[in-house]
Amino acid sequence: MALMRVRRAAQLTLPADVRRALNVKEGDYLEARIVKGGVLLKPVSVVERKRAWAGIKKVMSRVRDRSPQAREDSRTKEEAIAKEVKALRRKHA
Repeated sequence: MALMRVRRAAQLTLPADVRRALNVKEGDYLEARIVKGGVLLKPVSVVERKRAWAGIKKVMSRVRDRSPQAREDSRTKEEAIAKEVKALRRKHA
């Protein structure tokens, strides 16, 4: 069992064996959630919004719509993708 002490400014230091088990390094983010009987710390990935959109646009440039429907502009496509991403995040939250 790892024991931690609350320091100045409410800071905690994760013991080395816990950091190794969670594979977290300095600068990584952990989600803290209150659960029955304590606190659950869970590593999360955080991607900068501009960088994420740049990646999505790069992938979108390689995707071609082969359906006979009228072509949508890129803004409409981006909004549809954002809507799908939000729906998936809600589903997996």
